[in-house]
Amino acid sequence: MGGTKVDFLTEDGFEKISLELPFKNKDILALPAFVNMHTHIGDTFIGEKRKNLPRDVKKLVAPPHGLKHVLLNNASNEEIINGMKKSIDLMEKTGTSLFCDFREQGLKGVNLLKTALKDAGINCIILSRPVKPKYDEKEIGLLLENSHGLGIGSLSEWNFEDLAKVAKYVHSKKKIFSIHASETKREDIDSILELKPDFLVHMVYASKKDLKKITDSDIPVVICPRSNYFFGLKLDIKKLKEGNVTLTLGTDNAMINPPNIIDETKFLLRISKNVFTLEEILKMSTYTPRKILKQKHDTPKNLDKGFVLLDKKTLKPLTVTEKLSLKEGVKTL
Repeated sequence: MGGTKVDFLTEDGFEKISLELPFKNKDILALPAFVNMHTHIGDTFIGEKRKNLPRDVKKLVAPPHGLKHVLLNNASNEEIINGMKKSIDLMEKTGTSLFCDFREQGLKGVNLLKTALKDAGINCIILSRPVKPKYDEKEIGLLLENSHGLGIGSLSEWNFEDLAKVAKYVHSKKKIFSIHASETKREDIDSILELKPDFLVHMVYASKKDLKKITDSDIPVVICPRSNYFFGLKLDIKKLKEGNVTLTLGTDNAMINPPNIIDETKFLLRISKNVFTLEEILKMSTYTPRKILKQKHDTPKNLDKGFVLLDKKTLKPLTVTEKLSLKEGVKTL
């Protein structure tokens, strides 16, 4: 059989296939276009303006007084949108076809993201957030009409009774409910589980018992290792692996790390010290997130559309066409 030999990533592992490709003398990986499961691209412009950001979660990202929120609230719409477009363009160029964004600033924030997404070659799961951490059914109803669900900051920002009402309302509308959990300190897992989240983000300081409870409840976790490293948070890769946690990968705040899932993959591969194989890590941003988000993936026949090609040694993308043209089956809002 002629053509270039390619290691194609299937749900069961790598499979050697032969394809007619314009690349010679390269070891190539072929896999579904990436899904970035956790971004905050609204703060892209901040990273362009300020290089010495505080490496403290509370000082940088905690609402309402964290530097990020102060700068977001004082930025022009144009500034925020232009920053988002740059992150969207980067994701497109590095093989991401779908990303899940936690969008601050209420309905205004959702609309800014939709404006930035116009004419983009990739799609987005938009998880909105109320302007203030309180149960306002009218506001939450409007947010759910215009987004795919809610992406909550953390338990500590909310009165739990209010947050429980929010979660129940979101589930009643059959939308996504997600929350950051145990990022900087261990949080009560039973309270988190009471909210019935579709997936959690971080779980850096979760105990082994916490991880068993979320595994038993079949709740996946998005890990963002570069972001954790920036803040000096110690993500225990081995504990997550031993806990059989369903893991996916996200790049978190774009002001800290550009939303390049390949860089996140390389970083996790390096710090995991053989705990996770390349195959396992690649599945965290391909097959696993599509199952969680109920998205379909293509077959190997259209590698220029639904798939990305990587140089096996460097993981550098080798796209057949300049632009990925796959549009995921995300409901248009």
